[in-house]
Amino acid sequence: MNVKDPNLKKPPILPDVVKALGVSAPTVADRVMSLSTLLRGAARQMMACRQMSAYPISDAMFGLNEDEIALRKSVREFVDKELAPYANEIDRDNTFKGMRSFWKKLGDHGLLGVTAPADYGGSHMNYFSHVLVMEELSRASGAVALSYGAHSNLCVNQIVRNGTQKQKEKYLPKLISGEHVGALAMSETNAGSDVVSMKLKAEKHGDKLVGKLFCFLFFYGVVVVSVLRYVLNGTKFWITNGPDADVLVVYAKTDPNLHQHGITCFLVEKGFEGFHTSPKLNKMGMRGSNTCELVFENCEVPEENVMGGVGKGVYVLMTGLDYERLVLSGGPLGIMQAACDVAFQYAHHREAFGTQIGTFQLIQGKMADMYTTLNACRSYLYTVAKAADEGHVSSKDCAGVILYLAEKCTQVCLDAIQILGGNGFINDYPTGRFLRDAKLYEIGAGTSEVRRLIIGRALNKEYIH
Repeated sequence: MNVKDPNLKKPPILPDVVKALGVSAPTVADRVMSLSTLLRGAARQMMACRQMSAYPISDAMFGLNEDEIALRKSVREFVDKELAPYANEIDRDNTFKGMRSFWKKLGDHGLLGVTAPADYGGSHMNYFSHVLVMEELSRASGAVALSYGAHSNLCVNQIVRNGTQKQKEKYLPKLISGEHVGALAMSETNAGSDVVSMKLKAEKHGDKLVGKLFCFLFFYGVVVVSVLRYVLNGTKFWITNGPDADVLVVYAKTDPNLHQHGITCFLVEKGFEGFHTSPKLNKMGMRGSNTCELVFENCEVPEENVMGGVGKGVYVLMTGLDYERLVLSGGPLGIMQAACDVAFQYAHHREAFGTQIGTFQLIQGKMADMYTTLNACRSYLYTVAKAADEGHVSSKDCAGVILYLAEKCTQVCLDAIQILGGNGFINDYPTGRFLRDAKLYEIGAGTSEVRRLIIGRALNKEYIH
């Protein structure tokens, strides 16, 4: 399958540690006090902490050009200042208090419409660039990056690909500028990967509105106008950005008898009558990326908000699914990089038996496995992304790359925890957060099991005719 996307083209304490670990300054200060029992003397301790920094990425080895290297550098500098210092607090409190202002900053940096046309305020870059942005945001905060992906990829990119001119003009500018937050709503409590089993229904209604018309004969006439709309009833569940979203891409059944051909995509606004959200969910990971149930009780949606055509919802969903998996794969890659950032530095500052634990062969072996896994994952993802930008979009490899990266990310995070030992098991350090965040990618955007089915079936087609 080859597809070409037409739209491509508190004073600061130990700031280096704050950046490297993505924790708030008070937490780091508290932790430094307890490290005195582990390191040789206060002077050695302070020196080690100050030297902590992010492990460098060899962009030249991965074939990045000057513009792509500059993009990574600018995003990294931005999140080091605006996001990483607050990542631990966001996770602890399950709240990103500064989300709206941060969203505006993302928009000011051109990051909310990476692949969107310039006509609507987009940056008109490619999907490889989108992957780089997702990676660096995830390196700072997996939770906020997930919300970013739901907005920029699942919502914005879907409207770019499938919206009418009027829909694009109405919704994209505010989504891309960061004034509005976007979301996609497909999953239900009994319909996740099994899309056709969704129960949210949309019934077409046409009411007659009687209004008064002033005529030139100086008397009131009566005009009858028929207004078509859809009335939605049901729920959606596990919706990322649901509590915050101003605009949502929602899938509902318009004809339950037509199975996959009876699903339609709608653009729903937060203020639509009959639409509300339940309290946000208390999740194990990705805390601060707000998730909730959406409730539709006779929610009226204008006919003009149908996106992609009546009965074409599955087509709209599937045309974006490969790109969804591709861009979201930057999430586990960024989390893996963050785990290596922390573990490698820790191993060369933590001492046991009079020497740095990083000189122990078993620790060296674990670091080597983490390093090679990270680079193998990066190579696979970058290769698939660059191929997609050239028009070669493979469902098999888009499923393969998120399958491989998600599962390897979980293992790398476990290895990082093991290197930190007892410190890896306490929440003063971010490794537990990395692991909890990583697990989502084995479930969201299609489970690992579904991804294996996609790959297996694709291989069958190559051999069975």
